[in-house]
Amino acid sequence: MSVPKRSYRGISAQQRRDDRRQQLLEAGLDLLGSQEWRQTTMTAVCPRAGLTERYFYESFSDRDALLPAVLDRIVSQIRDVGLHALATTDGDPYTKATAAISAFVDLLTNDPRIGRVAMLESAAADPLHARRHELLREFAQLIATHAHALHGADALSPPHDQIAGLLLTSGLAELLMAWLAGELSVSRQDIIEVAATQFAAATRRNPTSIR
Repeated sequence: MSVPKRSYRGISAQQRRDDRRQQLLEAGLDLLGSQEWRQTTMTAVCPRAGLTERYFYESFSDRDALLPAVLDRIVSQIRDVGLHALATTDGDPYTKATAAISAFVDLLTNDPRIGRVAMLESAAADPLHARRHELLREFAQLIATHAHALHGADALSPPHDQIAGLLLTSGLAELLMAWLAGELSVSRQDIIEVAATQFAAATRRNPTSIR
């Protein structure tokens, strides 16, 4: 027979572990989103999270396991806000793309830590290079999938849809990196309008009318 997990003040052992993991992820975001990635160490994260090293190792083997988990939590937020915007916005592909990209950019800018980790540190941090590459491919596929839903029979067919998706994803990532780093003097609205226009045009076979 399995032994029931003990609860404390009505909170199960698993929930307490999950809560501690979230504390560590939030501390990792706080550090990675404000300092150079090498300074986001286990010894820096633990006091920021208010936890001992024992609890760090309960969730992560080392710092290089924590950093991708911080990035993945952000990516989950990006995916959620983008898909929600698509699902709750009526209109043509340009209008829906504008809503999704606006939600994405707002997420990056409303919490500067998120923008820095997602766009800047993910490209700079050695432990994040492989995961960043995977994520670009995943979002390229997501774009291709939703382009088919938006354009129907006019959507690009494989593999052109995936090529267009990767071009859009990688291009937007590079654009936002430069913008967040202060290397590009354009407005939020400029970025959203151009990105939405490119999405609407580049993901259909005959982009004769995009707005």
